[in-house]
Order: sequence, then structure tokens, then C-alpha cells
Amino acid sequence: MPSVLLVGSEATPFAKTGGLADVLGALPSALARLGWDATLVLPRYRGVQAGTLIDRCTISVGAFSADARFFEAPLRHGARAVLVDVPELYDRDDLYGTGGVDYPDNPRRFAVLARAALELTARRGIRPSIVHAHDWQAGLVPVYLKALYDGHPVLGGLASVFTIHNLAYQGLFEADWLPRLDLSWDLLSVDRMEFWGKVSFLKGALNDAAMITTVSKTYAVEIQTSELGFGFDGILRRRAEDLVGILNGIDTLEWDPARDPFLPTPYSVRSVEGKQAAKVELLRRYGMPTDDGVLKRPLIAMISRMVDQKGFDLIAALAGELPLLEASFTVLGTGEPRYQDLWQSLAAAYPDRIGAHIGFDEPLAHLVEAGADMFLMPSRFEPCGLNQMYSLRYGTVPIVRAVGGLADTVHDDIDGFVFRDYTPAALLEAMGRALERFTDRRKWRAMQTAGMKQDLSWDRSAREYVRMYKRLEGQRAKGRSRLDP
Repeated sequence: MPSVLLVGSEATPFAKTGGLADVLGALPSALARLGWDATLVLPRYRGVQAGTLIDRCTISVGAFSADARFFEAPLRHGARAVLVDVPELYDRDDLYGTGGVDYPDNPRRFAVLARAALELTARRGIRPSIVHAHDWQAGLVPVYLKALYDGHPVLGGLASVFTIHNLAYQGLFEADWLPRLDLSWDLLSVDRMEFWGKVSFLKGALNDAAMITTVSKTYAVEIQTSELGFGFDGILRRRAEDLVGILNGIDTLEWDPARDPFLPTPYSVRSVEGKQAAKVELLRRYGMPTDDGVLKRPLIAMISRMVDQKGFDLIAALAGELPLLEASFTVLGTGEPRYQDLWQSLAAAYPDRIGAHIGFDEPLAHLVEAGADMFLMPSRFEPCGLNQMYSLRYGTVPIVRAVGGLADTVHDDIDGFVFRDYTPAALLEAMGRALERFTDRRKWRAMQTAGMKQDLSWDRSAREYVRMYKRLEGQRAKGRSRLDP
């Protein structure tokens, strides 16, 4: 049976700060359904009780040494998670930092994760077919494979894949971390890990992984440009033949309006009447009126980090226009204080039209996706995006900017409304088109149906990963045969 070792810093249901956790919570099980033996390795953070102790050993990185315990927890379809327990590194208030400041020893914390994943594999003596690392926190996995394990009897010559979930997060640290991570000063060069005098875990992975993937086809093109390459576009253009865009999927068991336990009434593509009950409950939860006049108005929702990347500067520019539209609004999320204050002020001034919930609430997120008529994602850039896919599945028509995964999943005037220019006027025009279309119930129902029938499952995405794994295995086999006597 082919096997894959996946390494990442968070995964549902164990730990989550963003979409990476959703991906790593679903991908191993989807690969297992396709016949792959899938093991995910991640830290065992504070409060995580899952798993059975399967091994323990000393992990050393530079002068740091600790007794690591490994806990195995089952995932669906025979996949498994292995949680690395090193309390002095992972038993903390938050995953990456506190008070908006990263932990100063993050380089060590995630170097230990990479070494622990590889050392456990070596101890077991079973060579995986592929090693697949995710985002900068696992960026040293390809680097260590090349720098430290190249001649290892189990790990030597292993093919590695590295997935970029968001190129803006690059794992940048002072150069003097290199020797403290068992890496030579030779790596402080522009063609290895050096980036403006610092070392980048991300850059190391981009140079040393055999294949690079990212989370949508459009984003794979965008990150090769100076606008969205964040200084790495040159590397990515150089490695364009090894770069693949594979759209994320969604967990269609967790996100299914026909079986969602957080909805007052189930519904499906064949009958969407249950959305009205969800809309009533959503308005009630936000303390907004539920009379016939309000229910007839389209409800536009957002679930998002309140930051510029997500288009909140565009929304702020339209703050005076929103209450004048023939629509209601609900927003759920946290972020920059100025945007939190903006939405709270709007909700206080227009309580019959605007509701704001600062924070995050998973059951409420499901209710928002079901109860809203439209979902707003005017992102400056969006590597993949998941909420637009949840919205499509729930018959909630997305209004999005044509970037990244939004461009790959939402089709203008078919299952959503798309705008291109990053301007308040372009966003307002797209909302205006959506509000006008809402008045034509037949056409609106057709848009809902088109979105709900899309295959957005992880099965589709996992099949593409398997094709890429097999392509890489084939390339490695050809390379070995050329070297054989």
C-alpha cells in the first residue's frame, strides 16, 4: 500500500487557528479513502487529550534536547494522527504566540516538530512513499531530508512535497538560528534559505522540496507575479514546472445542510425551504427583527478575519452606503480593532439592518452559512478560501473578488457574482447586481442549484494529490534507473 507522511502545525479536531487546520483535518482521511496509508504528525498543544501513547524518545535540535512522547489518534477511514508531546514547547496559551506577538522560540518549536516526525518514521523503519509538509511551520522537513538525512537507510532520497497555504506567512527568523537548528551556514545564501539577511523556513522548503503545491490553480499563477509573490515570485517562476495548484476541498459530512445539527430545519438542493427557518433563527440570534418586511430583504453575511487582506478596507469605504441598500447584514469574526469597532458602530446605529458578532462560534458559523441569502468575500488575495465553498453547498450565493480560489470556484452570473477591480465601486456594483437578481426568484433558484451541485469534496482534491504523488514517484523511479549499474 502506498503511504504518505503529512506534517503540519494544526488540524481539526485537535487545534485550529485557520483554514490550514480544516485542510489537514480532512486530507489524510480523503487520501485513505483512495487506498493510501496516511499519517499526519502535528504538535500536542495544551488541552489536547486525544491519542494513545505509542512511543517516546529524546529529540535534540542544536543544544536543545527533550523527551518527546508520541500519541496516536485515529482519523476517519483508517488514517491516523500522531501528536508530538513536548510540553516545554507546546503546552502554551496559544499555538503561535500571544498578544499578537509570536513566541521567540518558534524556530525551535517547529524545527522539533520536523525532526520528531522524521525521527519517529526512522524508528518505525517503514519508509513512506511521499513526505508532504504544509506551510512554513513544516518548512524544515524538506530541508532536513536534504541536509541531514540524505544518506539515511530509511529516509534517504525520500521525495518531499511542500504545500503553500498562504505565501504571506514565510517563517522569517534571525540568521543565527541556523546553527541552533543543526543547519550549516552554507544555507545562508540567496539560492537556499537567505531572505533579506534572515533565514526563511518557507524559502528553504521551496528550494528543497521535489514538488510544490498550493491551494488553487489561480493562486499558483498569482504567486509567480511581483504583486502577490511577496518576494518569492522569482523562485516560484524558476520552479514553475514543479508547481501545481490543487484546490482545497471541504468536509461534505460536516458541511451538509441536509444533516447539519446546527440548523433548525434540514434542506437540500431538491428543496431549499429550510433556508427560511435558518434565516429567521439567524436574525433572532443577532437580535434583529424577523417580521415579513425584514425576511423579504436579502441577508448578506460575512465570516472572516477583519483585516485588509479580506477586503475590509473596501467595506469601510462603503460604510455610509451599506445601510442604504435594500439588504440586511450580519458579520461574524475578529480582527483589527478599527474594523471591529466599525461593525459594532453600524450595528448600534442600524439594529434592524446590521448585526455584528465579534468572536468565533462554530455552530453560529453553520447557521450563518444556511440563513444568509448571500455571502460576501471581497478579498485582496485569497489562496483558496473555504467559506465560499460552504456557501455554495448551502445555497447561499457568494459575492467575491476574482482572485485565487474564489476565481476557481465562483462563476459570475451562474452560481455567484464576481468583480475584478479592487475598488469600493467595483464591490458596490457586484452587490447591486446580486440584489437585483434576488428579486427574480426563478433565476435566483437556478443560481442556488448550480452552486449546490458543484463537487467541492475532498475526494476530488485528494484524487489530484494522488496523481501528483504518483507523478513524483514515477520521476524518482526514472531517476534511480538512470543511476543503476
